[in-house]
Amino acid sequence: MNQRIKLHALSVSLVALSSGLVNAAEVNLYTTREPVLIQPLLEEFNQKTGIKVNTVFIKDGMLERVKTEGRRSPADVMLTVDFGNLVDLVENGLTQRVNSKVLNTAIPGNLRAANGHWYALSMRARAVYVSKERTPLKAISYEDLANPKWKGKICIRSGSHPYNTWLIASYIAHHGEKATEQWLRGIKANLARPASGGDRDVARDILGKICDIGVANTYYVGTMRNGDAEQQRWGNAINVVLPRFKNGGTHINVSGAAVAKYAPNRKEAVQLLEFLSSDHAQAIYAQSGYEYPVKSGVKIDPIIASFGKLNIDNVRLSEIAKYRKAANLLVDKVQFNH
Repeated sequence: MNQRIKLHALSVSLVALSSGLVNAAEVNLYTTREPVLIQPLLEEFNQKTGIKVNTVFIKDGMLERVKTEGRRSPADVMLTVDFGNLVDLVENGLTQRVNSKVLNTAIPGNLRAANGHWYALSMRARAVYVSKERTPLKAISYEDLANPKWKGKICIRSGSHPYNTWLIASYIAHHGEKATEQWLRGIKANLARPASGGDRDVARDILGKICDIGVANTYYVGTMRNGDAEQQRWGNAINVVLPRFKNGGTHINVSGAAVAKYAPNRKEAVQLLEFLSSDHAQAIYAQSGYEYPVKSGVKIDPIIASFGKLNIDNVRLSEIAKYRKAANLLVDKVQFNH
């Protein structure tokens, strides 16, 4: 009898242990950002909440993967480094609404979806790199990039790259398609070399006297000036000017996140987003990638702060998103990359 009681007690304990393992708090993060860049934050989140974060790094094709997985997808939070990819997830019905007072208080209205389907977590500005040696430029508008005075002096990556697609879409939002087409033709006429390469190549070619100014993201300056010796030379050869639209502010792109439509751990997913919007997390998140925090009052990395105050453009990201297709069509129409 005593033996049966012992066996029953052991059976109950094993069931309880098994149940505890199955129900252990966790959250599955699909991310296009290298996990190593946010791992310290995820570990801190785990220590603070007891929720384990399982990260799945997806360099390309997150949309296709989540679509294919369908209702069986284990994804709880989907984090992207480009707003275009985030919008694609929303527009394909792969996200769900979040109504969090914490998130809505921390993140400004223009940096989150009105219906709670996405939230920005960090920002970068589309800036102008300027030769320290040859170009004493203190201010410039995006419109001025098409001014003939810059003929043969501008470097930029492909017009089809998402960073430039968003800038062109933003220009359409401000000025319309016809004016944007003329603007693109003007910039193309001013190029020192074909639109190609990456943003860091812009700084490299300014150092190499191929061009005097170029269009690139702010955070690359931090990575260059803290990179290897060669990249430090590129980063130290330039100043950074934050352009503005003549009727607006500086164009930004964002990294952001959304809760997956079929998230098996919805509660934990929301907790993770709320943690990433906290003062402490925002400071680490922004400084580790040399980006701007979305929450006001959070300290910015000194290199990024040295560029001056960021006056964000007044057109909502969701409005710019409407013109992405038109932007790509214009790039093809003017043969910007050829």
